Amino acid sequence: MNSTTESPSDAIATVRVIPGGPVCGSIRPPGSKSLTNRALLMAAFGRGTSQLEGALVSEDTHVMTDSLRKIGVDIESQDAGRTLVVTGVQSAPKSDSPFDLYIANSGTTVRFLTAALSALGGNYILSGVPRMHERPIGDLVDALSPVVEGRIEAVSEGGCPPVHIQTSGWAKHELSVAGSVSSQYLSGLMMAAPLASRRSNQPVTIRVVGELVSRPYVEMTADAMQVFGASVELQWPMAAQSDVAGQGDVLVQISGDYDAIGWSIEPDASAASYFWAAAAISGGDVTVKGLSRAATQGDVAFVDVLEMMGCQIEEGDDSIRVIATDLPGGQLGGVDVDMNAISDTVQTLAMVALFANSPTRVRGVAHNRFKETDRIGDLACELRKLGATIQEHDDGMTIHPLSEPAVSEGNPVRLDTYHDHRMAMSFSLAGLRLGGIEIENPACTGKTYPNYWSDLEQLIGRAHHWTAE
Repeated sequence: MNSTTESPSDAIATVRVIPGGPVCGSIRPPGSKSLTNRALLMAAFGRGTSQLEGALVSEDTHVMTDSLRKIGVDIESQDAGRTLVVTGVQSAPKSDSPFDLYIANSGTTVRFLTAALSALGGNYILSGVPRMHERPIGDLVDALSPVVEGRIEAVSEGGCPPVHIQTSGWAKHELSVAGSVSSQYLSGLMMAAPLASRRSNQPVTIRVVGELVSRPYVEMTADAMQVFGASVELQWPMAAQSDVAGQGDVLVQISGDYDAIGWSIEPDASAASYFWAAAAISGGDVTVKGLSRAATQGDVAFVDVLEMMGCQIEEGDDSIRVIATDLPGGQLGGVDVDMNAISDTVQTLAMVALFANSPTRVRGVAHNRFKETDRIGDLACELRKLGATIQEHDDGMTIHPLSEPAVSEGNPVRLDTYHDHRMAMSFSLAGLRLGGIEIENPACTGKTYPNYWSDLEQLIGRAHHWTAE
């Protein structure tokens, strides 16, 4: 690797991915962030000691484990953090002052802990980076306020963190929550329900009012809870004929408690999307190991979108292969696709769409504006720097093929990642075809995938290039 810095963690560093030929090979991404943080929460408040294998080691999982340890959960790290032995707690920790829990910019951590700690009881303050204090959590707080014994408050303007919690648990067992901003609100309430149920031996009923975004993540939560021993019944509206809940309310009924288990965590399907996309963009052939279409994570459906664009998909018992070596006419086709269920892969698809032969329309992802950054407006801004024509819509965007790039080795363009890990990883894909793309703050991938750049280098078989000013 050519490098002019000692460490990619340098905040002013940039990275270039050197263009080359087709990307061919195989890779196994690290463990799923979504599953790791769910498993950590359930093990932390379950009965006995659980062993979690294949856990993700990243900023998002670190802030979860750090917060849980602060409130008395015993977490033993083995195999460089990829195996976690967790001994659960059953009651609220005692302290004369609030537990200060730092959650950086981890949406799963703040939303899951807000719900769980309100049910466990205790005194806590959850705070993070400035961007976290701009990300809404008001719908979750509004759902919890009527049921807690005590108080819960999001103190920043617009119902955003920091979150202050001081409760003795839930006094009621029926809740309603809006689902249009984030499915993590519902997932958090679902995982907190057994903590409330154990106090009263009563089931908990949760109603989702209106649209529910990212339904597969809710189903993932239900599956994981049942693995840990809880009973979960999901009732979808009759109108739900797709991955979007549609009209009517979703009902969830939960009972039981969490048991100690041993569990192997799947590789991260959102991370896998970058490698599948690398095959599509470069006309290559990439196999991701450890995942199949039967995976718990909904983002494996990203390969279905690539198939719509002309790629060939081959599924093994424990792998998914994307082949783009024989695309019709040598080009990908544009698509019109609702990505509500797989919204974390929108940025990945946007890079693929740049090299299609017709426009790509992405729908159903208005909630992407409230992620680590505005993943519609900010993404469009950066793609325009490359010379792309992008139209923003209320629920998504249209990406037109990049006919006349505004970037080359002799005319480099610097892309801002907005401290968003998915921006950085997605922009690397454009560098497979376009020279001169400089990606700022590449170390932000540490949020969910610290080894992304070395794994990408290993797969594509050529060095990326670090620079610094």
